Amino acid sequence: MLRSLKRLLQQHGFDTTLFDSAGALLGHRDFGGAFCIILDINLNGQSGIDLRRRLLDNGITLPVIYITGNDSHANRTAATESGCVAYLTKPFAAKSLIEPIEKMAAAIA
Repeated sequence: MLRSLKRLLQQHGFDTTLFDSAGALLGHRDFGGAFCIILDINLNGQSGIDLRRRLLDNGITLPVIYITGNDSHANRTAATESGCVAYLTKPFAAKSLIEPIEKMAAAIA
């Protein structure tokens, strides 16, 4: 999934940085060029929503797009309450991911 997302984003002209774990993302120190974060809600037994909260606690306020293969009312509500800009259920159309990213990119340009 990570490699597919990277290819899709690169095809649309976006540079990407991939992280293979929540710890790797939390340990990253240079978010200067980033304008959003894409998180899966299920991160190998960890919660992407909890990770978002930890990022906020660390002062990283970048907008978040959540993706999930486990849609539920509880997940959707928690994601929305955490301030996500999009919530996508797998499988999703490429357009549903690219559109919010393009809007965010245009807003900072």
